[in-house]
Amino acid sequence: MFTLPQKDFRAPTTCLGPACMQDLGSSHGEDLEGECSRKLDQKLPELRGVGDPAMISSDTSYLSSRGRMIKWFWDSAEEGYRTYHMDEYDEDKNPSGIINLGTSENKLCFDLLSWRLSQSDMQRVEPSLLQYADWRGHLFLREEVAKFLSFYCKSPVPLRPENVVVLNGGASLFSALATVLCEAGEAFLIPTPYYGAITQHVCLYGNIRLAYVYLDSEVTGLDTCPFQLTVEKLEMALREAHSEGVKVKGLILISPQNPLGDVYSPEELQEYLVFAKRHRLHVIVDEVYMLSVFEKSVGYRSVLSLERLPDPQRTHVMWATSKDFGMSGLRFGTLYTENQDVATAVASLCRYHGLSGLVQYQMAQLLRDRDWINQVYLPENHARLKAAHTYVSEELRALGIPFLSRGAGFFIWVDLRKYLPKGTFEEEMLLWRRFLDNKVLLSFGKAFECKEPGWFRFVFSDQAHRLCLGMQRVRQVLAGKSQVAEDPRPSQSQEPSDQRR
Repeated sequence: MFTLPQKDFRAPTTCLGPACMQDLGSSHGEDLEGECSRKLDQKLPELRGVGDPAMISSDTSYLSSRGRMIKWFWDSAEEGYRTYHMDEYDEDKNPSGIINLGTSENKLCFDLLSWRLSQSDMQRVEPSLLQYADWRGHLFLREEVAKFLSFYCKSPVPLRPENVVVLNGGASLFSALATVLCEAGEAFLIPTPYYGAITQHVCLYGNIRLAYVYLDSEVTGLDTCPFQLTVEKLEMALREAHSEGVKVKGLILISPQNPLGDVYSPEELQEYLVFAKRHRLHVIVDEVYMLSVFEKSVGYRSVLSLERLPDPQRTHVMWATSKDFGMSGLRFGTLYTENQDVATAVASLCRYHGLSGLVQYQMAQLLRDRDWINQVYLPENHARLKAAHTYVSEELRALGIPFLSRGAGFFIWVDLRKYLPKGTFEEEMLLWRRFLDNKVLLSFGKAFECKEPGWFRFVFSDQAHRLCLGMQRVRQVLAGKSQVAEDPRPSQSQEPSDQRR
């Protein structure tokens, strides 16, 4: 069984380099993502690519129409995630339980994080931390966030703390921004496939819709790539939404993209922002994976690194610790916007989405520890991500399965279309259920509104023994076998040849 690079992290004084630096080949859902497993007979109503969950009805008499819609999401959109939690794999207590390769979480660095979060400088209690604070967040935290983003986003000028708002996670950020930027029934453009839980984030409170910018896997020329976003496709989607009487107020971009792993170049970002300015659209840029680019050849650039934003008053940037620092359970997210009206409106909603003073203090301590982040955490995290990514990539190649992966994020976008004889979404759902019946949870393409049946997202950011067991179960399903593989003994494990990870 392959092993991830490990070092002794009890003392953070040593500058650590990656323990595994194998080259990649040329081929390339915060919270509930394995989750977005919708029942086909209960799918969201659509109007030519514009999702309208508000049309959902239910026969319950106890709930409002809004309550029925919220319940519908729970009943139908989180089936796989709930099933997983009822039968979760445990190496000792439940070795035949479900392996979760569907939820995008980084489970590789608990040793590093537990050490850092347990240090004495994290343990502080004083009256101001136990009392109501500025709803934007304590000033000491917003100052550290501004410095942190200035450094890692490589902003041309220092970012300002008055433009920072902190909330309890990315989901709350999406919900708050959608509510304050749009009227009920209005829409955001969003390229598909996309992180499907955004549908819930923008809909459940604000009743905001999503107008899909459909991308496909076809490569039309030497300078194109699968699922490539262009301004022409944005213009087309905007026209179609307008033709259906839907008012579009904004555009959502995710970079690095989930589930594709795409990283937009500065030129592409500039083109998309100019398009938005031309149509007076807000742009929400989710950069939650910005420090999870593990392939050195990938030149990631934050939108905040651009010399001049075309429309700074309508450009709003999100980041959180859930992905880059493997803290999806801690619930910390931040908004950076130069629009003070937007910042104030979002801050008002922090009454419902704020962080405790103690968590704010811990986050400030973490973000200011540049030595630990740069010398310990990021090099080792990137090495472990790359090792896990290399293992899953080689397993897929051995099976003859095409996939896309760009060296960023926690996932590989996998093409299983050859396992769907008729190429339908019904077959995609049946294959997903076969995986789940064989105790491995994946995310299927329809959950990301992919227009082509047969694409699945594989999350690789997990410990070696779970990852190997999960891929063994995947192989069984694709080979037509139904038995559930349990944790193999060392003598039975299938090791990738001559690989030290």
